[in-house]
Amino acid sequence: MHKIEYLPTNIITGALGVGKTTLIQSLLKQKPKEQRWAVLVNEFGEVGVDGALLTSPEKNGVFIKEVPGGCMCCTSGVPMKIALNVLLAKAKPHRLLIEPTGLGHPKEVLATLTCADYRDVLDVHATLGLIDARRILDQRWRAHKTFQEQLQTADYIVATKSDLYDHESQSLLASYLSEIGVSTTPIVYSDNGIIDPILLHNRSRHVENIYVHQHNHPAHSILTPSFDTPKVGSIKVENSGEGYFSCGWICAHSVVFDYQQIMDTLSGLDVERLKAVFITQQGALGCNYSDGVLRITEIDSAKDSRIEFLTQDKQLAGQTSKILETSLGLNSVCSNTFS
Repeated sequence: MHKIEYLPTNIITGALGVGKTTLIQSLLKQKPKEQRWAVLVNEFGEVGVDGALLTSPEKNGVFIKEVPGGCMCCTSGVPMKIALNVLLAKAKPHRLLIEPTGLGHPKEVLATLTCADYRDVLDVHATLGLIDARRILDQRWRAHKTFQEQLQTADYIVATKSDLYDHESQSLLASYLSEIGVSTTPIVYSDNGIIDPILLHNRSRHVENIYVHQHNHPAHSILTPSFDTPKVGSIKVENSGEGYFSCGWICAHSVVFDYQQIMDTLSGLDVERLKAVFITQQGALGCNYSDGVLRITEIDSAKDSRIEFLTQDKQLAGQTSKILETSLGLNSVCSNTFS
């Protein structure tokens, strides 16, 4: 059996909707053809959409494993260790990328990766902390301690969606980074998630001095149950924590959606974040809603349809759930409810 030793490992962290998945997609396209890369994805929501958006056939050397349902580093990192061990055994990769949830605590992820269990297995390289400079003036985002921690733990700050910045964005970014104590961290500007993969190669400067921030999560987020694709209809699952509420559905493969109905429904929503994969008569589609913009991509295939949104407004979460169920015909059985 192939023994894994000192596997180059990178954390791709950042706030919700900042472009982590897009950046990872870009890195995977630049992967050396002869290498196998593994991606461990953690989502705040329960149904897991990122895996479908990132999935590339394993014959291309890309292996994806998801840990949905809150912070994967809870309870001494047990959910993360289980998923990581399965992924490493299957992929036997040359590089590992880890995408924590936008509400995840990277210091705890680092603590798990550098614990005794992985001391000779993983070699933690640079952590990339993503930020969209256009959000700095939003006080809810600016003052969020978790978002600040993500940048404070980064070896490189990646300013995403830089093609959309105005002339003040760079100075605002520099001022904010100075305010939270990371003014000396190198900044890289990225358009459409494109960066030089050379950034992945340096070792992390944070692994020797990790302070683990203790935080509390709902009991159901500690070990998330696995939700299989239903044979008919759909399963609805909800989650809450860190001031956010999520709601998602997993639909049977036999459920085929109308493309125009999807566009009309999703374009009119007022949520902070939405991701989805739909099976339609025109093929499989990936949907990504952020910053008031809905982006659609064609994907090769999908084993089922999945949709999940995130908002800080509990009442809006309930209203949006009803809109989606009515407009898209989601006939679901509720597995979890907002607490």
